[in-house]
Amino acid sequence: MRVGDTLPPLEIEITRTLIVAGAIASRDYQDVHHDAELARQKGSPDIFMNILTTNGLVGRYITDRFGPRSVLRRVAIRLGAPNYPGDTMVLTGTVEEVEGDTATVRVVGANGIGRHVTGTVTVTVPGADGADGAEGAAGTEGAEGAAVRGAGSRP
Repeated sequence: MRVGDTLPPLEIEITRTLIVAGAIASRDYQDVHHDAELARQKGSPDIFMNILTTNGLVGRYITDRFGPRSVLRRVAIRLGAPNYPGDTMVLTGTVEEVEGDTATVRVVGANGIGRHVTGTVTVTVPGADGADGAEGAAGTEGAEGAAVRGAGSRP
């Protein structure tokens, strides 16, 4: 875990199921997240992902990379281009700051029409020393990481 390290990209297929399930799970019952006809009546071409689902996906991106012992300390995101069904969002990240076992990662999630999400995540990895966080971030390289990577697209 060093300043300038880049995280491998994560591609997430944006499906109707992901959008609706994320809205239901976060108790966001606004019709634009589950009813295509009402979304169109309100000027949107289709239903679109809510910010809470995006927030969860950003958190997943970081914890998948830094392992099961990682703790999200702060997530600060801003939405841009909507995530519509049938698109793919690609999350990328760059470590901007490291202090001890805590890092701040700049995250960008882009889809076919632009940047869906931008922001920063502050994450603590117990055991990472700031100079070489490989020991603290090794969880994604072992059995735990394989299980997480094999879990599919979850909100």
